[in-house]
Amino acid sequence: MPITIADVAARAKVSKTTVSRVLNGKGELDESTAARVRAVIDELGYVPSSRAVGLARGRTRVVGMLVPSLTWPWIGEVLQGAVDVLETERYGLLLFTCNRGDESMRQFGAQVSAKSFDGLLVIEPEGTLDYIAGLHARGLPVVLIDDRDVKTEQIPSVGTTNFTGAGSAAKHLLEIGRTKPLVVAGPERFGCTQQRLDGFGTEFAESGHAIPASHVLPGDFTIASGFDAVNSAIDGGLDFDAVFAHNDLSATGAMQALLDSGRRIPQDVAVVGFDDIPMAAHTQPPLTTVHQPLREMGEAAARTLLAHFEGSPLPNRPTIIPATFTARASTGS
Repeated sequence: MPITIADVAARAKVSKTTVSRVLNGKGELDESTAARVRAVIDELGYVPSSRAVGLARGRTRVVGMLVPSLTWPWIGEVLQGAVDVLETERYGLLLFTCNRGDESMRQFGAQVSAKSFDGLLVIEPEGTLDYIAGLHARGLPVVLIDDRDVKTEQIPSVGTTNFTGAGSAAKHLLEIGRTKPLVVAGPERFGCTQQRLDGFGTEFAESGHAIPASHVLPGDFTIASGFDAVNSAIDGGLDFDAVFAHNDLSATGAMQALLDSGRRIPQDVAVVGFDDIPMAAHTQPPLTTVHQPLREMGEAAARTLLAHFEGSPLPNRPTIIPATFTARASTGS
């Protein structure tokens, strides 16, 4: 039979209320009594119900996390950063995806209504920002891990420096003598796409090598979009000596198209990506890229939420963790 709180109380010769107070750290207790109860708990191997302890404490010690999908190549880095912090502080994680669209969101909403978690970390599934902001306005602590540079003032957020990160890619290409870059952009609807376009374009314009509109090609953050964009540029006779892709997947597709066309990387065309996903170090050649601090963003978001649980107000301005630059062989480094 499982050990119950009544068994602990009987062995320690105290009431169940006293045992509960020891477990929850509530109320003033004689230290010798509390020590005796803890000794009995250890002796019997009593493990309290996490749900019961949560109810007694007024919280679950569980954090919810809502993400679009687990198939995104960098999602594991963000998750690991959050989990590292949560597990260290003895919190659990309840993970939700939007793989099944409205049905997924209905299930998520049911868990919100049931108060299954104390606060929420979010990598925004497209189209849910107003809903999440509404939850926050009604009292659910929320921290947004802002991968798309949405810059909402409604929700506390953790983000990175897309503008300066892209600018560092441009500076590197200029330093190695590349002045005719082709840009494979991300989806127009994402704020990070415009920030990366602006940061990269500004550096080239200020150096006297403004990027013509013909050299900025649409993409959607997939390998196929990078492959198709570069093939389109080649077929269209565009002259370019570098490619800056707005993420590592499209950079990988761009590299494949270049190699298929007989061009050498980096001798003929240098290639730079953005994100620094684990795969980037293992492409052929290894990909130079802007390192997005994904794990650090997950860690910072989790710390912000846990600090709020302990009484700190949620920040009213974004927490920004700078992107850094990682040079590899795709640009000759």
